[in-house]
Amino acid sequence: MQKNEITLVIGASENPERYSNRAAKNLVARGYPVKLLGNKVGKINNDTIEVGFPDFKNIHTVTIYLNPTHQIPYYQYILDLKPKRVLFNPGAENPEFLNYLLSHNIPAEDACTLVLLSINDY
Repeated sequence: MQKNEITLVIGASENPERYSNRAAKNLVARGYPVKLLGNKVGKINNDTIEVGFPDFKNIHTVTIYLNPTHQIPYYQYILDLKPKRVLFNPGAENPEFLNYLLSHNIPAEDACTLVLLSINDY
């Protein structure tokens, strides 16, 4: 992934102890632009956490920090974004949605964004 390609963090939280918050900060610190989607409006550094289903464009990677039951409303939304890949972070693993994405030719995998960043394999 090139550093000018946008990552959408779904499940973003202002709480600095949440992994979604850490991932957003790490992505930006390493030069990856982010869009943030959460259950309430807020900020992580200078990036706004949006709610609902914003009309984001040019999303390369979607990284998910929601448990599977909370992902259901996002199935079609993520599919419509046409991302180049979707990452299911620990606790967000969802074989049903993963297989659904794969069947629509969207690469998806269970992977930890923070680990991928730490080993320079994002």
